[in-house]
Amino acid sequence: MVVSSVTHPPAMPSSVDLLVVGGGINGAGIAADAAGRGLSVLLCEKSDLGGATSSASTKLIHGGLRYLEYYEFRLVRESLAEREVLLRAAPHIVWPLRFRLPHQPSQRPAWMIRAGLFLYDHLGKRVTLPASRSIRFGDDSPLVAQFRKGFEYSDCWVDDARLVVLNAMQARHHGAVVKTRTACTALTATSGDGGRATWQATLTDSGTGVQSQVSARCVVNAAGPWVSHLGKQLAPETPPDPVRLVKGSHIVVPRLYDGDHAYMLQHVDGRVIFVIPYENEFSLIGTTEQDFAADPAEARISEEETTYLLAIVNQYFRRGLSEEDVRHQFSGVRPLIDEEGENASKVSRDYTLELDLAPAPLLTVYGGKITTYRRLAEAVLHKLAPLFPDMTGDWTSKATLPGGDFESQNALSGQLAAEYPWLAPALRERWVKQYGMLIKGLLDGVTDMTGLGAKIGPDLYAREVDYLCDQEWARTADDILWRRTKLGLWFSDAERTALDDYLRARSAHGG
Repeated sequence: MVVSSVTHPPAMPSSVDLLVVGGGINGAGIAADAAGRGLSVLLCEKSDLGGATSSASTKLIHGGLRYLEYYEFRLVRESLAEREVLLRAAPHIVWPLRFRLPHQPSQRPAWMIRAGLFLYDHLGKRVTLPASRSIRFGDDSPLVAQFRKGFEYSDCWVDDARLVVLNAMQARHHGAVVKTRTACTALTATSGDGGRATWQATLTDSGTGVQSQVSARCVVNAAGPWVSHLGKQLAPETPPDPVRLVKGSHIVVPRLYDGDHAYMLQHVDGRVIFVIPYENEFSLIGTTEQDFAADPAEARISEEETTYLLAIVNQYFRRGLSEEDVRHQFSGVRPLIDEEGENASKVSRDYTLELDLAPAPLLTVYGGKITTYRRLAEAVLHKLAPLFPDMTGDWTSKATLPGGDFESQNALSGQLAAEYPWLAPALRERWVKQYGMLIKGLLDGVTDMTGLGAKIGPDLYAREVDYLCDQEWARTADDILWRRTKLGLWFSDAERTALDDYLRARSAHGG
């Protein structure tokens, strides 16, 4: 997919077919799908793309093996099928991952796990991923000696924050306008052509406070954990359903074991914890599930959650972990469909869409998960089809996300090594897994390492920072170090200050 160059942000449109509020994975996916069908689209996000829940996931494209226990067969089937779609659409940020499940006889019996894995293998359209199997852990296993039997199955890894950005880029490629740091602060229904009511939206720049007015034939509330709060604020005449907010926290520790496989650990409370290879040198451990009632922007890991995660890992792995081993942590708040009385672990990860036509068309998105974002977006456009009879049909299942038009990471790395022999191998490998073919635009006109500009910190050069600001809506150090990349794991305070200084200087000169 060719991605057009954007150096200066486009002007705010005066009217659009569709205003999408919320720049998480659902909002970005809806904007991309709608723009590709020929609708005029404006996507607004009050902070950074994927700045909340969508960058705080367990980084998995998965069917949800444990959802089978709750008989959510449709959700699992849909999720399993999406693994293959996303593997083909975004091979730079999505790749296969094998999971090992140590058998804990006191938890789920072996027959139940085998039956679940059989369903897992056959419910979805498994094309490239290998089937599950039984395994034995030898003396070289990183697990404690009591674990000798287990199972292995396939799912996929995803760079969640980059998935959001790539969908926003895809939306822009099809003509959508994407405005970050821009909040929707008011909606007023007005009479439109032919007597059909439309929305007059007030959009407020989160930094300057400058307001803009935009007319929209339809508004989509895809605000994630803020969906109910925003709905009450913008359209009190059609109050939204309540959502259940559940906080999930993760910790990052030095690599626990060798190998490219992940582990799925069962706990006595019925939950499962994942231990996943992360950025070559680390292991990602999570997630917790706690009901949450505060502002989702303030979600932070608690001491109780850290203790919980460390205790589970220490039950399984020979190498003991303590709080001193935690190098990074993050928390996100998932908006789940409220099921009164259910344990947070058992609340459905499915989604619900509600379309209100009065006083003007407003569609509200409840729930959802990263794995099924594309199907959710299709469902939104199907629901809106009567409002936009001239829009074209489904297209995203066969589309490639920006940078994804190549066969494999190894093949692309070899191609780039031949074309750019001067490019440092570690930098090339990181870029392959973040940008894919977008590297060609990032390196346009560069002939040696000096062309990358000043080195700002570990593996980060001015050229990449400029690219992220010009092409991917990055504005702050956090945008770059934790969402566009994961370089924050290696940056010192002094190096982060150097990046802050570079961004301020760039902004002062109109960059």
